[in-house]
Amino acid sequence: MSARTLYKVTFLNAGKIYELYARHVASSPLWGFTEVADLVWDSEGSVVIDPTEERLRDEFGQTRRLHLPMQSVVRVEEVERKGQLAIRDAKSGDSIVTPFPVPGKPR
Repeated sequence: MSARTLYKVTFLNAGKIYELYARHVASSPLWGFTEVADLVWDSEGSVVIDPTEERLRDEFGQTRRLHLPMQSVVRVEEVERKGQLAIRDAKSGDSIVTPFPVPGKPR
């Protein structure tokens, strides 16, 4: 496994679907769990702020390892590059975090 391997991890938690990117995904030493470590975020000095990434960073920013119940993991994909992070409602699939409203744009 290369140090540059990147995984997109999709999992269900409290009625929401989370999509995170990580460098390490493996079977956890805790029976029945999947271990996700080395979460990948956009660069700290970015001028553009993604509200979804900010919310995920607030929740998981100090996390060294996630131990997710195997039943909550929907999908693990090995990807070439990091894409958009997401938090969606599990039933409707709609985004939970909405961007800041732009003046003159209808909702």
